Formats: sequence, structure tokens, C-alpha cells
Amino acid sequence: MRRIAAAQDIINRVGRLESELKEASEIQELFRTDETVIKEMNEHLTRIQQELQALEERGMFSSPEDARAAIFSIHPGAGGTESCDWTEMLLRMYTRYIENQELSFRVLDLQANEEAGIKDVILEVTGTNAYGLLKSEAGVHRLVRISPFDTNQRRHTSFAAVSVYPVIEEIEIQIDSKDLRIDTFRAGGHGGQNVNKVSSAVRITHIPTSIVVTCQNERSQFQNKQNALKILYARVHAFYKQQQDGERRKLQATKTDIAWGHQIRSYVLFPYLLVKDHRTGVETHDVEGVMNGRIEPFVHAYLTQLVPARPSTSS
Repeated sequence: MRRIAAAQDIINRVGRLESELKEASEIQELFRTDETVIKEMNEHLTRIQQELQALEERGMFSSPEDARAAIFSIHPGAGGTESCDWTEMLLRMYTRYIENQELSFRVLDLQANEEAGIKDVILEVTGTNAYGLLKSEAGVHRLVRISPFDTNQRRHTSFAAVSVYPVIEEIEIQIDSKDLRIDTFRAGGHGGQNVNKVSSAVRITHIPTSIVVTCQNERSQFQNKQNALKILYARVHAFYKQQQDGERRKLQATKTDIAWGHQIRSYVLFPYLLVKDHRTGVETHDVEGVMNGRIEPFVHAYLTQLVPARPSTSS
């Protein structure tokens, strides 16, 4: 059903773009001397070009996991409150990107920092090729700016780590209940009257891999447990799959120190404006656009790198 939905989505997109291009060509023939119409048509063609690029990306998804929903998490690193604030900024950026891609998301867990920002956040993102589009963002993201929390207005560097896993159904991977340690505790932070009164928060530890998942966003212990299990299945599946593929280093790539030297992308707000992806070399000075979710050039460049080079042919 996922493959059928993906194929139908591509067919619909191609049909719509064909109609728009035909209409644009006809309008251009009729109003070729009208500068106002030509300007509007150029803007329209730019949007069509962006949609064509998005359609091209669909052809880059070769892994069966690319069509799946995604477990998407952001965690602050070195930098204290600065990094917690940076985590909240990234959350805003990604939720806008997700909406721009016509995907949907729901918050599985969110832990607010006492002073400002977010200690940890986990989303479930659904829609066509959700994991395929978001997997490029896994890694450490670095921010350089004048700190709003520093009375001396000094420049600070903050870090946050993004992790992305494909959603795995329970029937696709077997986890023995004996391998799970489930603890409950009282949720902290903002919430309803249950907070600090009822043990609704859940922590699940997968003993063989030492993977730990915590959820406390919902008031119901049952809902928190269900969300935690969904995250756990995704992480355990990713662990074993990459272990079997002989890619243990790649598995650990997103779990390195969340600090200097491990970043995949830098966002510089001072002394100049620049966002640069260190894997692809793509950069832009439109920092405001990036922070508003327009990260398509970075995603596209990353996906292009993953496409195997075609062998050259000689006559």
C-alpha cells in the first residue's frame, strides 16, 4: 500500500506539472509583450522548477525504508541554556520544513528546559517519503551567534544533535519482553494536575543494546508507554540493521560528542550570515529563509550524493 501511494503521488505530481507547463506556454504566446504578465509567469516557472526538483528527489529514494514514517529527535549538546535554546530554534525550523513538504507530525515527547529552550524533543513524522526526506538531517548542528543570555553580548557557539529513524512495526522485529526493563516515574516540567503527583512518565531500557527511551509528554502512562515502544522499535531496528550491514561506524556517527569537530552543518549569525553544510559544501547567506524551514537545497544535495554514479560508456 505504501508503494501504491508513492506511485500515485508521483503520477499526480507529473500530471499537474504537465498541465501547468502547457498553460504557461500558451499564456506566454498570448502575452509575450506584456511585461507584467511575463514577470508573473517567471515567478510561476520558478515555483514549477522547485516542484520539479522535489519530484526529482522522489527518484532518489532507493531504500525501502525511505517511504516510511520517521522518528525525529533533537537533543542539545555542549552549551547549556544556549544549546537548549538552539534546540527550540531547530524544532521550529524543522516543523516548518515538514509542513512545507506536506508531511504531518505529532510530538511524542518534549522536555522543556527550566530557564529557556528545550532539553529534548521527539516527533513522529508521517507522509510520503517522510524518512527519505529527513534522513539527511541526522548529525550535529552548530550555531554561532551573539548570545541573548549573555549580558556582555559575547559570541557563543551552541550545538544540538538530530537523530532520525524509520518507524518499524512490531511485527517486523521481535523483541523479547524479558529484554525490556520498564520504569515509571513522575513527570516533570509544565503540565496538568497529574505532574509530580502520578507516575505517568515511562522509561524503557532494551538490555541487550543498552538503548534507553523516555516518554513523559502524555498524561496517560499507557500512551507514554506506547510512544516509548514505538521509538524503541525504531532505534533497535536501526541498531541491528546497521550492525548486520557492517556499518557500525555509521551507526555511531550521529552519537558522537555533540560538540566542536562533529558538526554536519554550521549556522553562523555573527560576525556574518552563512549556513554551510560540511558534507556537501552547499551554503547560503539566506539565514532567515533557512530558519523558516527552507532547507530544500541542503536536503537535495545530500540525496544527490547518495545516488550511485552511472558508469561511463565509450563508443
